[in-house]
This record gives sequence, structure tokens and C-alpha cells, in this order.
Amino acid sequence: MVGCGDIALRTAPLLQGKYRVLGLYRNLKSIDRLRSHGIIPIYGDLDFPKTLKKLAGIVQIVLHLAPPPGYGLHDLRTAHLLSALSRPTKTHKRILPQQLIYISTSGVYGDCHGALIDETYPVRPVNERAIRRVDAEKQVRRWGEREHVHVAILRVPGIYAENRLPLNRLRENHPALIDVEDSFTNHIHADDLARIICAAINYAKPHRIYHASDNSQLKMGQYFDLVADHFGLPRPPRISRDQAQQQISPAMLSFMNESRLLNNLRIKKELRVKFMYPTVSDGINVVEPEI
Repeated sequence: MVGCGDIALRTAPLLQGKYRVLGLYRNLKSIDRLRSHGIIPIYGDLDFPKTLKKLAGIVQIVLHLAPPPGYGLHDLRTAHLLSALSRPTKTHKRILPQQLIYISTSGVYGDCHGALIDETYPVRPVNERAIRRVDAEKQVRRWGEREHVHVAILRVPGIYAENRLPLNRLRENHPALIDVEDSFTNHIHADDLARIICAAINYAKPHRIYHASDNSQLKMGQYFDLVADHFGLPRPPRISRDQAQQQISPAMLSFMNESRLLNNLRIKKELRVKFMYPTVSDGINVVEPEI
């Protein structure tokens, strides 16, 4: 596992018993946390290639969950990882992984004007964050084809869970867009994403892209309203897009400017995914409002 955050820690227990799970860490404070989840810690920093030498020839499957760096148009972290995995071992043999699964983002599509899209829809990233993700996807796919490694890409929308809800945003009364100008957004519960990752290990086709998205068809304001109602918080005030230019941060506005609905038929048919939480409403309703 490369990128041992919340999703990796939710995925690890689903793999244990069948796999020996190793996790890359760069902060010493992470060691105990990884071990408590049954993950064997291995030191390495994707920003410093020399620290990644131990990765050559030690694993059969790589789960690449690490985000790109926060600058530039290229994902150097993915470049460093692929280079390390391709190095000869101490015995001068190249022992490549059999499989690599890259956790990407649905942001690679840019604004689709609310259209329902499948995985064949062309990518049109509109900000540097999404451009770096497209670069990482291209690197992974080229590397897989060149090295004959089974590669799959999961394009993930907004992740939510009991610890990943916009409660502070609602308490601070940040606005949302009026319904007629609002954008469609897509979601997946963190536990369902962990299960999709495991399904990809078992069933993903080589060099295939999958939408890791649930069945919800919500606009962003509707999502905020669902959370607010469940936790007894005021619904966010609604404003126009013109007003949003003045009142909403550029980072949040970039999400609000992209509207699309993800077709998730491929993960249901090919990966045999059955959701624990088919919709956002299902996932939120199991959380105690006192949290």
C-alpha cells in the first residue's frame, strides 16, 4: 500500500488472511498506527527516490493511493514509484509486481455540464490538481503496457464517512448554490471504496478504468441539506453563481463549477460490487447524530 491514509486503513483488514500487507510510511509517528491495522511498515518517501530502493521485487500487488504533489503539471511521485518498482533487485533480477491499482479521481473529466458519463468519456481536466491526476494515469497505463503488469484505475468521486462529513462547513453557515445553478456531484462511502479496491484486485480487467461511485444522483446543495437535516444543523443559505464568485473560496468554487453524473454499471457488472451504502442517504442514516 502506497498512501496509507484512511482508505488504506479501511482496506487492510479486508485483505488480511489472504495477503501479507505492507505499507509505505515516511513519518515515524505512522508506524504504530500501521501495525495496529495489521500492516507491516516500510520506510519510503515518494518525494525522495533514493528512499524507495527497498520496493524492488518485494510485492505482487501494489495499491497506489498516494496523491500527486501539490504543484506542477506532472506527478513526480508516481514517476518515482514506478521507477523504484522497475529496478533490479540485489540479485540483479527485475521482479515486477503482477498487478497495480491506481486510485485516481473523477475530477479528470472537468465540467460535463451535468451529463451522465461512462469510463469512455474523454478527460478534460481544468485545474492543475486534475491535470496531475491525468498525468499519473498516463504514466501508470504506459508502464503497465510496457512492463506487462496488470494495471487498473479507479476514478473516485467525493468520499464520505462518519469522519468525512462537511459538519464544520455547515456550522459555519457557508453557502451553497441555488438549485437551478447547482452542479451534480458524485459520492462513495469510504467503506464501499475499500471493498471496491478489493474487488478490483480480484476481478479488474487489465488496463481498465472503473468509476468507484455509488447510485446517488445529487446536486451539491442537496448533499449539504441531507447532512444538515440528519445532524439537526441549519441548511446552508443558497446564493447565485455570481454571488459565489465573491463569497466562496476558489478551491471550493472549482468543485462547484464541475457538474457530472458517473455511470457505475461497470463496477457492478465486472467487479461484482454490491454496495453497503447504495446512496448517500443510506450512508448518512447509520451515523449517530451526536457525533
